[in-house]
Amino acid sequence: MTGDVLKGGDGPRGPWRVAPGPFLDDVRVNDMQLRERDIGKVFQSYAIFPHMNVGENIGFGLTIAGAPKAEKAAKVLEAAKILKMEHLLERKPSQLSGGQRQRVAIGRLIVRQPKVFLFDEPLSNLDAALRMDMRMEIGKLHQDLGATMIYVTHDQVEAMTLADKIVVLKEGIVQQIGAPLDLYHRPANLFVAGFIGSPKMNFIPVTVSEVQGRQAKIAAEGLSPIVVTADGAWKVGDKGILAVRPQYLSVAAGADGGQLHGLVSLVERLGAETVVNVQREDGTKVLVAIGEDRAVINGAPIRLTIDAPRAFLFPFEEAGSAGEAVRTH
Repeated sequence: MTGDVLKGGDGPRGPWRVAPGPFLDDVRVNDMQLRERDIGKVFQSYAIFPHMNVGENIGFGLTIAGAPKAEKAAKVLEAAKILKMEHLLERKPSQLSGGQRQRVAIGRLIVRQPKVFLFDEPLSNLDAALRMDMRMEIGKLHQDLGATMIYVTHDQVEAMTLADKIVVLKEGIVQQIGAPLDLYHRPANLFVAGFIGSPKMNFIPVTVSEVQGRQAKIAAEGLSPIVVTADGAWKVGDKGILAVRPQYLSVAAGADGGQLHGLVSLVERLGAETVVNVQREDGTKVLVAIGEDRAVINGAPIRLTIDAPRAFLFPFEEAGSAGEAVRTH
């Protein structure tokens, strides 16, 4: 599924907008009736018929199309097996869990075999445990069917775990396109950096004190000078935002080590890791993700070391917007 790409703004920094498509197999579908488009959609609210059982819901599209009964029964059973619902075909939606209802909605598309699946936040109505189960089921379904699936979500965990390619949008403008780990390790701007990754990335206002090629020395109140990679035209005195993931901060050894210091304000022990909230002298906070066995005490002073090669420097102007950078690979 493609569209004509129109590029706005001057220079290579975009932003990009997609118009006037979309096209499906080189056919523009804007002017086609919905029933003529070979596209299937899974809604956030399931949209299944309460008076029909599971089998009737899954086969509804085939019924409308006038498919022979034997063909419809075979396709419904095949879809039910893919979704592990063959034992539920006689049940009504009221007898199903939220996850099972969503599987019925997906099954209705499988029997149609559309060229494109559109998922509109299909898991947002489910509880945390069901969302995890359904994420795995949708990922497995994608592998089994080999179909094109476009999945809309505000949940970065769903985006990271399900996508082959992520398109990050803000107010209709593409911020970055790429594989999940490309966006994680090389975010194009602060909006992408803040969306991808959990816990969220730390943003620290800084000033550039020295520039040598693509290396910039930065400093701020309560931050010892460090050298980071700085793409773009930076000069001494420029204001910037240092962005560093909690996983790339560590507890410094010794009373004088590290580049950041503050007081431990909250410790969240999650089992595999511990997330430490640190309050700095200026009142701002940073998050640190450390090993589960590290002893950290609420209210105690703490010094942190920044993994500088894994930190990013963004223009300060991006702090109030998404920025304009677009990276497509």
